[in-house]
Amino acid sequence: MSESQERFQVVVNDEEQYSVWPSGRTVPDGWRGAGFEGDHDACLRHVDLVWTDMRPRSVRAHTRNGG
Repeated sequence: MSESQERFQVVVNDEEQYSVWPSGRTVPDGWRGAGFEGDHDACLRHVDLVWTDMRPRSVRAHTRNGG
């Protein structure tokens, strides 16, 4: 099966960093499904839409709090 036919899911960690993971495989500790599945390209497009600030959540929070 080619990569374009395989199913993937978008995953996210506690720092709100995103990745693409093969559907049906156990998601690694520290990551959870983000509610989007599709082929690899569709998942990458979704990540581009939702991950607009590449900084980890803790860095964004520190910056907002005057750090």
